[in-house]
Order: sequence, then C-alpha cells, then structure tokens
Amino acid sequence: MTRIVWQSFRRKMPHAAVKYRRSTFTPAMHVDLFTLYLLAIGTLFASAGMTLWEHRTHPGRSKELKILATGYATLGVGVGAAIWRSALPGAWGAALSNLVIVTGYLLIAHGLAVMNGRQNRALSAAILGVLAIAWIVAGTRGESVMWLYLTAIPISLASAMAMRELLRNHALKWSQAHRIAVIATGVHTFVYAFRAAVLPWLATRYGQALLPVVSKVTMYEGVLYSVVLPMTLLRLVRDETHGQLLQESQTDYLTRLGNRRWFFEEGARVLSRAGTRERVALLAFDLDQFKAINDRYGHQTGDDVLKTFASIARAALGDDTLLARIGGEEFAALIAGRDSDQVQALGETIAARFARSAAQPVDGTGIRTTVSIGLALTHGAQAHAEAAALTDLLAAADSALYRAKSLGGNRLELAQGIERSSRV
Repeated sequence: MTRIVWQSFRRKMPHAAVKYRRSTFTPAMHVDLFTLYLLAIGTLFASAGMTLWEHRTHPGRSKELKILATGYATLGVGVGAAIWRSALPGAWGAALSNLVIVTGYLLIAHGLAVMNGRQNRALSAAILGVLAIAWIVAGTRGESVMWLYLTAIPISLASAMAMRELLRNHALKWSQAHRIAVIATGVHTFVYAFRAAVLPWLATRYGQALLPVVSKVTMYEGVLYSVVLPMTLLRLVRDETHGQLLQESQTDYLTRLGNRRWFFEEGARVLSRAGTRERVALLAFDLDQFKAINDRYGHQTGDDVLKTFASIARAALGDDTLLARIGGEEFAALIAGRDSDQVQALGETIAARFARSAAQPVDGTGIRTTVSIGLALTHGAQAHAEAAALTDLLAAADSALYRAKSLGGNRLELAQGIERSSRV
C-alpha cells in the first residue's frame, strides 16, 4: 500500500510543479479533489475536538455533544478511508468507507434526536443494513454506479433526519444560528438527493465529463457543511446554557416564581406595552404571621407554606400573569387588561383558597395560613414612565396592604382612588 501511494505521489509531482510555477504568474488557485478531501477531514476532526471539549462546560447537553463529536470523527475517518479505497481488492474499500461515512451522518442525526428526547437507533440500523446489502448485491460490477449515485441516497436520508430533528427541537432557541443549521442540513440533503436522482440523467445526456465537476462541487459543499453545522450547533448549545443561567438568575429558588429583579424588568415591559390604552393592576401579597409560623414550626414548614401559596396564586392567576416573590413572605402580581372588579375577585379567590389550605397538622394542631392583599391600578399618564409607574404602583399597593394588616389581615384592601366594591 505504501508503494502504491508513493508511486501515485511521484506521478503527481510534475503536474504539481507546473501548477506551482503557473501560480506565480496568475492569481487563480486550482484546488484538486484530493486537497478538498484533506480539507474536509481536517475540519471534521477539528469540529469533533471542539465539540468534545465543549461537553465539559455544558453538562446538560454532555451526552448529545459526545454523540455529535463521535459523528464528526466517524465522518472524518470515512472520508479518509475514501481516499485510499482503491487499496483494498474489489469493492471492499468503497463499501467500507461508504458505510463509515453514512454511520457518521447517522450519528449526527442521532445526537440531534437525543436533544429532543428521541432515539433513531432502529431507523439508523435499517439504513446501514440496506446499504450493506446493496453493496453486496452490486459487487465489483456495480461499484461505480453505487459510489457515484446510489450511496448519495442514505446520506440524503441521514441529513433529512438531522434537519427534521432541528425543526422539531423546541428546547433550542429559534435564532439566526438555528436557521443557519436548518439551512445547512437542508442544502446538504438537496445536494445528495440531486446526486442520486438527477446526476445519472445528466451524465447520460451530457457525458461522463460532468462527473468530476459535480464531485468537486459536492466536496466544496461538504467542506462548508463540516464547518457550518458544528459551529452553529455549538452556538445553539451555548445560547441554551446562557438562557438557562439567565433564567436561574431571575427565578426564586424556593417557589420557582420570578424574583424581584425579574418582576421589575418584565413589569416595565408590561406597562410599556399597555401604554394609556388599558389599565394595569398590581396585587401585593404578604403572608400573615409568617415569622410566628417559622418560629413555632421551623423553617421547613415555613418553606412549605410559601410553596403552597405560590402554587395557589399561580393556578388562580394563570401563566400569563407576572407573579413573583419579591421578598421573604412578600409576593406581587401584575395583571393587564382587567378591570378592578375582576382583579379584586382574583385576589379574594387566592385569599380564600389559601385560608382553606392549612398545612399538615403539627403536634395535632393545624397551621392557620392567611394572606393580606393590597390592590392598585395605573391611572392615565402614569403608564408613560414605566419604571417610575411600577415603583409608584407597588408603593400604592403596599400602602393598601399595610392597611389590610392593620385591620387584622386575611383581607384585601384597595389603594386610594379606587372605587370600592365588595370586600373579603
């Protein structure tokens, strides 16, 4: 094998020398198919190394990144084997290298499927099995047809599988990187589908001289694919990790509601969208006698009471309402598009349900859990200065809340200026 490679290299040397001398006189640079193969191998192994390195910093996607890295490396090994496929007798070299290449593509598709909580093992095994049988049937006589045309079918199928998983992935943010990854897999699918379905007809009509040109175009596209897809997938995983870290920084660890910072940031956006067209209401909640519950029953019981209230409030208000824990036993909810009577009814519902949800008895005694609530609404031009309006709104609701506590708690009080209706 070494002698064959060396003789091939010596035959190419004069042509390479001529190309080198010509390149000193012309800016055009000729890249042969062998160089494109080497470039594809290098980019695939580089992508495998970078992807494997990244798995340590993204533990939530460690398994998927390992599968993708294995897929890139396998694909690189297959491309390398394709260069020396003629070293093995008969069609063995072409068949083995093709099976390794298709395995690499299927591993990439499988890694993307695992990101969706799915498995592609059965379908991948079926594709490889059919491909192996096709090579056995084709043998040496059909090697050329298999290599030039038919082997493009499983590659196109594997790329289509990868594109489908990207389109179905709701965990990865639909961003520019996501669109590029979908386009890259879509173009790769189209190129190999074209090679399998259209190229045989073109070769028959225009002659075999077309095949080297198509091979080079395919390799150019393959090199771009081996760079673009791994880089965009890494970007998607990094963005996902960043989004998770950002969400954790804006989430209360105990109740899993938003925290104070998140409430003010999102609340300013709600007020900005509402403008002067619709009123925005704020409900301020404070659990009654919470310190006494902690002192008597312990912090674990206090935590359970907080989580119970958060669950009741979220169920009553719905997922569209901004609900946050803004202090120890203090919560706030921002509601747009409802009038004062509707918001008041929601607050009273939460108070009534919470009062009925006494925690498990401790020492044979049930825990009395109640909440005091203050309600405030925006008025006209207040909505223009979002941050100031939210601060003023919370202050008005707090004032009503303290009045509710001074009256014994377990009640809802309205801020000054709101027309009174039925009360708890």
